[in-house]
Amino acid sequence: MKQEIITYLSTCEDELYDIAKYIYMNPEESYKEYNCCKYIINFLKKHNFEVKENFLDIDTAFYASFGSGYPKICYMCEYDAVPGEGHITGHNLLTSMSLGGAIGLSKVIDKLGGSVIVLGCPGEYLGGAKITMFKQGIFNDIDVVLMAHPDVVTRESGTSSAILPLSIKFFNEEQTLSFKNNKVYTPLDATLLSFNMMNCLQKGLPDNAVLNSVLSKGGYTPLLVPEECESKIYIRADNICIAEDISSKIKLAVKTVSSLMDINHSVNFYELPYEELITNKTLSRLFSHNLKEHGIIDIGESRNINAGLSLGTISKKVPCIHPYICIIDDKSTAYASRDFANATISSYAKNIALKVSETLACTAVDLIEKSTLISEAKKELFK
Repeated sequence: MKQEIITYLSTCEDELYDIAKYIYMNPEESYKEYNCCKYIINFLKKHNFEVKENFLDIDTAFYASFGSGYPKICYMCEYDAVPGEGHITGHNLLTSMSLGGAIGLSKVIDKLGGSVIVLGCPGEYLGGAKITMFKQGIFNDIDVVLMAHPDVVTRESGTSSAILPLSIKFFNEEQTLSFKNNKVYTPLDATLLSFNMMNCLQKGLPDNAVLNSVLSKGGYTPLLVPEECESKIYIRADNICIAEDISSKIKLAVKTVSSLMDINHSVNFYELPYEELITNKTLSRLFSHNLKEHGIIDIGESRNINAGLSLGTISKKVPCIHPYICIIDDKSTAYASRDFANATISSYAKNIALKVSETLACTAVDLIEKSTLISEAKKELFK
């Protein structure tokens, strides 16, 4: 069964490489990935997947399936680029590897039983469509989620930061001329004071908890007192409980500033929050075993990152993994650089990506052939 997958994928290597190259050559911002989404959908249709386009009324999302019944093995595609920088985190190659795993499994799924699911997940840099899909119950009948991320090291799946994205606004009823201000507190005064209070709060935060902030709206000319000022905050923490506790303190500080200065305020999420990733140990063990079987031997211990992953929220409900795969042969190449983006379409990366696609498909074969493994993976969710 596994040899059949390997043989088939060897005939698709150039086609899978073309996907990575096309997405690389056509970088598109979050939720505007129209060309890349269409290219991926056409590829899946060519390989006889049924595809629901404009999924959940998200223009660049899709739900593709092959086979029928359970278990449902899910692969993820991400295809947004960093504005002005391109695919410096390798979403183009991530998608190619996921699609390789999906079509590889599709060639044997009729013999095994079950379904192959591919989710097109736009907007990873802006809240992530995965969270919307999660809230709409799309993962309720998914059995496992398998994906792998290009990197400069090969490491087992670990955890990620929880992120709460807060929008803090201070506002007056009307905009006035600054020379008529007459020493009345302004929304900008309140925003600056709230920044100072948050800087003080950072000293008492738990280890690995960080506040990243930006003034997103603060007026455009000194002539006018801004009617509204907005700051945006990322609360990063080891888990969602810590992040929520920090959020409560920030809300108290903002409320205090509002009261002291007699200025209206609001605090809301401007993106969907990410919970921390909980790696499924059963899936991670199987993936690492298969990765070694396909020639990638040097696998480091689990990697914990400060970045947020939308997959984290899903990992609380469905067994998930998110391992890291080294796709560079020049060890001086830094992750999230333009050199790294260029490396995603190198011949070296092409070879590595094929091995990862084989691994993703063969890991699914193990799960289906021995159904107790899926049960074991699901039991971890309740420990």
